Amino acid sequence: MVNSEYERRIAARFSIFDQDGNGYIDRSDFSGAAKALLAEFGVAARSDRGQALYGGAEALWQGLAGIADRDGDQRITREEFVTGAVKRLRDRPERFAEIARPFLHAALFVADADGDGSATVEETARLLTALGVPGDTAREVAGGLDADGDGKVGEAEIVPAFAQYFTVPE
Repeated sequence: MVNSEYERRIAARFSIFDQDGNGYIDRSDFSGAAKALLAEFGVAARSDRGQALYGGAEALWQGLAGIADRDGDQRITREEFVTGAVKRLRDRPERFAEIARPFLHAALFVADADGDGSATVEETARLLTALGVPGDTAREVAGGLDADGDGKVGEAEIVPAFAQYFTVPE
């Protein structure tokens, strides 16, 4: 049961993880997200970048399941997401950042066409769109992630922003 305004806002973020819209988050949502990113950027699943992304997706799933899957059924319901994950992470968003870091690092690796360790704002927008963020919103968010205005988004910018989005309601 979602009671507070905080919980309602965070519960709305559940759909970002529930990639297939079946009402719960499971391992297939994370592998599906990885597959969508690889398709968007034309990267082979068996390449180093593809394997890193699948490994990062698995690490994110394991981390989230470890703190949210209260009944151990390998599925996270909306209620488990709010009560398990969010309440445990609200006061420690850096913990969520560390859970997400391997996936985000690998996602940037996939999107990074020139291999410099960061993605352009446009590449970042494509990454977000492949994960289900609407195009205009993805472009706006990607631009906002470029805190220093250099046209690039690196791990130091995307990881804390990702953690904040899932742990802070505004």
